[in-house]
Amino acid sequence: MTENAVLRLRAERLARATRPFLARGNRIRRCQRCLLPLKQCLCATLTPVSARSHFCLVMFDTEPMKPSNTGRLIADILPTTTAFQWSRTAPPQALLELVASEDYQPVVVFPASYADAGRTVLTAPPLSDKPVLFIMLDGTWTEARKMFRKSPWLDRLPVMSVDLSRVSAYQLREAQVEGQYCTAEVAIALLDLAGDTAAAQGLSEHFTRFRQRYLAGKTQHSGSVTAGATENV
Repeated sequence: MTENAVLRLRAERLARATRPFLARGNRIRRCQRCLLPLKQCLCATLTPVSARSHFCLVMFDTEPMKPSNTGRLIADILPTTTAFQWSRTAPPQALLELVASEDYQPVVVFPASYADAGRTVLTAPPLSDKPVLFIMLDGTWTEARKMFRKSPWLDRLPVMSVDLSRVSAYQLREAQVEGQYCTAEVAIALLDLAGDTAAAQGLSEHFTRFRQRYLAGKTQHSGSVTAGATENV
């Protein structure tokens, strides 16, 4: 089993759990890496790609354990991806150190409409000698807004707001609510904007396979589907 940051976070979260985590569809036999039904496992198709851009996933509570989560697809393709459990009162020290590191140019990926007046809002990755660090708040839309509002360590960072209407060429699913797309969709657009085209293509192909097999698994096991896809920007 190839390790990545989300798999490690999932293992840590499960180890702390006081009771089993039961998503809808929990009776389905799943691959314990990709969390898809065994017949739909896509682990053999994984092809990591290098990129100058880096991603940091800040994940809400049980998000790493959900079969529908798409943030983990980023970690599948980009091995440098980091992942942390969100905490309002005690953010992980490693996360704070990463955000403060002089090695990266960190930005918070979130819609501009939620930024306070006077806060720097970007529509393209910053021009810098340092690699950009895209900080993505991974959870349901309600959870992502809570993380954005209640994470003071993010307040000094620029907000990166993306127009996702331009990613239709990737044949991604239609957003259920205007302006909301799943985490992997946002990451594809960010990589494309940053000039990491090979990584954008690799993640797009991985997301497409995941989406097809996830939906095939739901059809195969109609009546015992998994939780809905996470929403981000």
